[in-house]
Amino acid sequence: MIFEWRSGLHTGLVAPTYATRNQCACGFSESRVLQDPLVPTRRSMSLWLLQAANRDRRAQTIEIETLLRELGERSFGWSLLLFALVNLLPLPLGSTLLTGIPLLIVSVQMVLQFDHVRLPGFITRRQLSRTALRQGIIRLQPLMRRIERIIHPRQDWVFAYERLLGVALFLIAFALFLPLPLSGWLPALSMLIVSFGIVERDGTVTLIGLGLGLVSILVTVAVLVSLLLGIETLL
Repeated sequence: MIFEWRSGLHTGLVAPTYATRNQCACGFSESRVLQDPLVPTRRSMSLWLLQAANRDRRAQTIEIETLLRELGERSFGWSLLLFALVNLLPLPLGSTLLTGIPLLIVSVQMVLQFDHVRLPGFITRRQLSRTALRQGIIRLQPLMRRIERIIHPRQDWVFAYERLLGVALFLIAFALFLPLPLSGWLPALSMLIVSFGIVERDGTVTLIGLGLGLVSILVTVAVLVSLLLGIETLL
């Protein structure tokens, strides 16, 4: 499905297009698109969110559960991105005992091969304004386009090993979960990189994030061993 420019903002693809006025599910015009054949096109990261947010345009709000279900497998990437960003905030020591739990839950669901992320009901029953959600996504598009210059679909074989990927993410999330000094930001950063790779099906970026995650696990182990040795010395 190919979308056109609207209100001066590019709504989905990398290249500009020209279309007639048939309405699609996202509320943007499409049909009989004339496009520059020299410019490659692909869906932008934000387009997946726009499609999910506009599935039923008659409703003024959308439940988080509905949004996750519409995103399907990409809901794992978006959920990891959101919770990784939370853990990159300057929070007090010990906060990861709470903020790390959602990452553990999402990674376990990847191991169990859920079709989309499932969160507790008190979260998924919350209503989001479709208009506010769309406006937020559109504001993020300039940033998304910069990221998409680096991240794009490749090395798709990585995602054939979803369970192994989930196990690796669980170990990284557990390293983040432990309330150890100087060990939280690195696993959170690796989860953020992996999340971008999952959303865009970029196996190369995903592997880079996993490599950084391995480093974060080693750092966490080193910090934990140092603390245990220090405690043993004091005793």
